[in-house]
Amino acid sequence: MYRFLATIYPKNLKKKYESLIRYSDLKINSLNLMGFFLSFGFGLAVASSLFLNRLLKMHLLLLILILFFLIELLIYISLLLKADKKGKFVEEILPDVLLLMSSNLKAGLTTDRALLMAARPEFGPFKEEINRVGKEITMGREISDSLLDMTRSIKSNKLEKTIFLIISGLRAGGQLSSLLEQTANNLRQQRFVEEKTRSNVMIYTIFIFTAVAIGSPLLFGLSSFLTEVLTTQMAVVEMPTEVTANLPLTFTKVNIPVDFIIIFAVISLTTSSILGSLTLGLISKGKEREGIKFIPVLIALSIGLFFIARISVKNLLGGLFGT
Repeated sequence: MYRFLATIYPKNLKKKYESLIRYSDLKINSLNLMGFFLSFGFGLAVASSLFLNRLLKMHLLLLILILFFLIELLIYISLLLKADKKGKFVEEILPDVLLLMSSNLKAGLTTDRALLMAARPEFGPFKEEINRVGKEITMGREISDSLLDMTRSIKSNKLEKTIFLIISGLRAGGQLSSLLEQTANNLRQQRFVEEKTRSNVMIYTIFIFTAVAIGSPLLFGLSSFLTEVLTTQMAVVEMPTEVTANLPLTFTKVNIPVDFIIIFAVISLTTSSILGSLTLGLISKGKEREGIKFIPVLIALSIGLFFIARISVKNLLGGLFGT
């Protein structure tokens, strides 16, 4: 049944799911897992909609569709982050693996033995890939084909470029040990440059976080209180017609309800938190999706500070304006 449900996914989305499942090391058939995601997401959306429909007073079918889309989006993002986490770990240990393999080759080991001896337990999921490649080379498979298969199981641009560089060097007749050593040194130098760049842009990260999490909530809290004061005061103030006729300004009642201002502030803060988190991920890690983990924190912090600021200002100044 799950395989049949998986056919509902569009072709491009199905390929992306299959790649992410393979990157995430999930030892389950991709079609079965995709069908499970679809049925689980729909069931959870229906159950949640039946509960939330009493609170939101929204059309049930529309609510189901919205929740189903959000659940599927969360599943996709979780797989994407899991694949990125594995790829990032591999990129961090890749120079050590290359140097270890280079040392094994210089010690006189064959290529397959050098790979197998480089598989250490501390290399985590990369250890399994190294073992697999080493065994395939032992059984007579071309080293270039085995190395290329490694890039299909790990989502990493650095690993892919490194593998292509090694294969090009081998085809050009270069010495593998020297090539591995030079590649490892280049990767370490690149990591040093990236870390230095991140430290230089830290001030932008602090500024964005302060603006989204502190500045905006305080301003919205103050403006919502000001709107409430104007609404209350202008409703009771009556200016004589003879006075207002000679003034360049017109005084009218404020027709904006306070509830609308609060809802607008919450929506704006939520949007700012999402966009700010993606910007933080782009600046600090080089990828927008690296900032997804900041979204719940920024939303909770900004909305919480908004209500705290609003209540504080109202308690301090509310007595002066009779609100």
